Amino acid sequence: MALIECVPNVSEGRRKEVVDALVQAVRRVPGVRLLDHSSDGAHNRSVFTLAGESAPLKHAVLALFEAAVTAIDLRAHSGEHPRLGAVDVVPFIPIEGVTLDECVTLAKETGADVARRFQIPVFLYEEASTNPARKHLEDIRRGEFEGLAAKMSSAGWAPDYGPPAPHPSAGASVIGARMPLIAYNINLATNRLDVAKKIAAAIRYSSGGFRYVKAMGIALEDRGIVQVSMNLTNVSKTPIHRVFDLVRLEATRYGVAVLESEIVGLVPSAALLETATHHLQLDRFEHDQILEERLKKAKAEPR
Repeated sequence: MALIECVPNVSEGRRKEVVDALVQAVRRVPGVRLLDHSSDGAHNRSVFTLAGESAPLKHAVLALFEAAVTAIDLRAHSGEHPRLGAVDVVPFIPIEGVTLDECVTLAKETGADVARRFQIPVFLYEEASTNPARKHLEDIRRGEFEGLAAKMSSAGWAPDYGPPAPHPSAGASVIGARMPLIAYNINLATNRLDVAKKIAAAIRYSSGGFRYVKAMGIALEDRGIVQVSMNLTNVSKTPIHRVFDLVRLEATRYGVAVLESEIVGLVPSAALLETATHHLQLDRFEHDQILEERLKKAKAEPR
């Protein structure tokens, strides 16, 4: 069985009734499992984690778009997280029995269907993009919804699929294929946004930090604190604990403490195991020493 993960990010995290409708739209599609969903009011964003084979996943994404386009109007939307569209970004991720190239094909097919059915411009990103200037999400999303019409009218910014101008209320969407990443946030015990932005600049690759880290500093105004919001794109090469330790070290320069950190969505157990092994200084700790893993192995073995 070919297993693909899909992690749509939707620009709504405050209206529970809308998020519930999005959840139900996905759950009604046979052959797709909703593994997780989480909403953040400050970001005004929800993240869904779906899994299945290619055809059911495409149907689920189209169902999600149908519900989102009806309920979300970006002209009245605000939140700390950058966004381009009602359904902002849709990555397809190979998990088992499927290649990254097959996920690229699925991203292109889904993008074409979204554009045709909803008249929403679609930009391809990461491995689905053949344009170096439009490979990275942050480059495509720069200017956000409010600057989208001007951006699309400039040279080099015609969408891969769909109309040459934004959808009036749903903007545009970014669809692509990539390897797994972890959405990881660290909250700081201060309201100084300049500190969060300086730390984000110190750790992200684009300004000289870790190769596999994307980061930005944002304010969580409802809590009176700031956050370093990150995507960790290869935790085997840049592990969580290394990022956390550097953020904490940088924060001490400004007399600021780390309040807490959070993982948005799902995370491979190996990433947490490596972090625990590092901080506990465990010697020769093996994955199958975890009780649940040993039980799963025992159940799979013939009696």
